[in-house]
Amino acid sequence: MTKLTPLAQACLAAIALSLAGCAHIPQDRDALAQRDVASARLSSDIKLAHEGWPEAQWWTVYHDAQLNALIARALAAGPTLEVAAAHIGAARSALSRTTADLGIDADLAAGVNRQRYSATGLFPAPIGGAYYTEETIRLEARYNFDWWGKNRAQIAASAGEVQARRAEYAQAEQALAAAIAQSYFTLQGDWARLANLDQLTRTQTALIQDQVQRIAHGLADADAQRQAETELSLMNKQRALLAADAAHEREALRALVGADGDADAGAGADDQLLANLKPQPLVDAPHALPARLGIELLARRPDLQAARWRVEASISGIDAAKAAFYPDLNLTAAVGLDSTSIDHLLQSASRTVFAGPTLTLPLFDSKRLSAQLDTARSARNQAIAEYNQGVIDAVRDVAQSGAQLQGIENQIAQQDAASAGTRAQLQSARARLDHGLADHATVLQRQAALLKQQDAALALQTMEQLAEVALTNALGGGYRIDDHTVSQNSN
Repeated sequence: MTKLTPLAQACLAAIALSLAGCAHIPQDRDALAQRDVASARLSSDIKLAHEGWPEAQWWTVYHDAQLNALIARALAAGPTLEVAAAHIGAARSALSRTTADLGIDADLAAGVNRQRYSATGLFPAPIGGAYYTEETIRLEARYNFDWWGKNRAQIAASAGEVQARRAEYAQAEQALAAAIAQSYFTLQGDWARLANLDQLTRTQTALIQDQVQRIAHGLADADAQRQAETELSLMNKQRALLAADAAHEREALRALVGADGDADAGAGADDQLLANLKPQPLVDAPHALPARLGIELLARRPDLQAARWRVEASISGIDAAKAAFYPDLNLTAAVGLDSTSIDHLLQSASRTVFAGPTLTLPLFDSKRLSAQLDTARSARNQAIAEYNQGVIDAVRDVAQSGAQLQGIENQIAQQDAASAGTRAQLQSARARLDHGLADHATVLQRQAALLKQQDAALALQTMEQLAEVALTNALGGGYRIDDHTVSQNSN
């Protein structure tokens, strides 16, 4: 039988001791299943005229230079993005700290120590009872072998958090663009309705004057005039509400863009951008809804990407927690100079050398390690639960926005029919007036009715634009990552 050398015996003993030093890893019995986003679908009765996903800069389809300028300014230096950017910086710093634990860690230390040794202590005279000054220069290095991948798993978890924060930044950009578009379209809708309401109030005023003349000639009673005046008061009330809402939306845009000061004073470029806003015609932009969602929804929703990265990071956290159950062997070495005389410090006789391994056996630390692993697994379950809920919420957002837009389209079709009928009545009243078969009051009443129908149509058109933006936001806006990356990371 071959006799083992002392070195081989020492190695076998170290291996046996290491295996014996492994703490027991508890089984994972409460793991949650991650929802398969590929099965995400919409109800078959939710359909729009066109199919597709939003473009990268979806707001440009409205061909509105004012809207483009507002969103460009906000995305360049919007205050709401500063928080998301700070979160990315914090995650990157955490990743740098974790990465620093890998490889060689070196320190250079120098010190001077003045000490008096006891005359009745360990060292007799002449050392005992005397003062000595000790100078030391030492270079110390430590190497972490990371045998079980603990540090690598921690780095993967930190890297996943960085990716999640980047996705959150994209989500913040998308939400900011959508909020600006919605406030802008609401403002334009208010302005359009105010202009239409001005025409309506002029028509109503003319109708009141006509009623006054008719009363003077005994052709009408005072109740008709009072009714017309009441309607004019209601119109003025509606105008006050629209003007207040327009002012509210201007201030909302100011906050979203990050403008300061009084916009009318014209202090800065941002204030001028808001001060120079002009009414624009409401545009019917083509909107679409994809026939299928599936894995494409994950690729286009930055909030889902952030949730997915947190799931990946939590799984890496579990790997790091498991690696702590195994023995850890690291190497520490130091070289330096040490002398009680500064004159001799740089001589070769003053050199010191140290090298030695450090073996850590988690024999009596199983409770703490189990608690850490349980915490990591709970974090994983929480991340998966949030991801699963995010998938459900994403499909719900798309479905609700699509259904709302579909309903508004149906309302617009009915409103167009009603407006066409009222317009035909106005044309008929004017024709009868030309032939002496109707009075001027009838024409004014038909004209007022048509302006009211136009107000309803403008309100629906504004609702349609807001619903379009909501659907675009639900579909992830212009965000998109590589399909291969999504398919690999979703398995």
